[in-house]
Amino acid sequence: MSRAFVNEDSAAAQADQPVERLVSAQPNYVTPQGLQQLQDKVAELQTEYAEQSAKGEQADKQRQADLERDLRYFNQRLSSAQVVAAATSTGKVQIGSWVTYADEHNNQHRVQLVGEDQADAGNGLINWGSPLGRALLGAQLNDEVLWQRPAGDQLIEVIRIESA
Repeated sequence: MSRAFVNEDSAAAQADQPVERLVSAQPNYVTPQGLQQLQDKVAELQTEYAEQSAKGEQADKQRQADLERDLRYFNQRLSSAQVVAAATSTGKVQIGSWVTYADEHNNQHRVQLVGEDQADAGNGLINWGSPLGRALLGAQLNDEVLWQRPAGDQLIEVIRIESA
């Protein structure tokens, strides 16, 4: 067999391997709920991987490779998780705080600062390391902070801080 065919087969096999998920360089601060979500995700992936493995030769090899990749990622995220105690003070914004802020048009928005894996902007869960999260973190009631957005900087005012 020509060496060229061996290399092609090897390249084709590598093409089926999923691209690794990048792990953020920022500290992995999580709320207690975020930790539970990570634990649930790992358990879910382990169950699905076991189900695929039980199929033997009938298993979906691509799905198994995807599950292995996701398990590596979420196990790493779980092992690096630093649980932040639930916010008990409403004196300043911290991870876990619910914050209501007003924008320049006096429109009010309510968000909670959470860890990266828990973030869901559509539900008001904002990564503490995002531009909005960094602007709000450490702010106090009635503080005006600069939200440095890609669409342009915006001054916002903290009008309510609630513990989780």
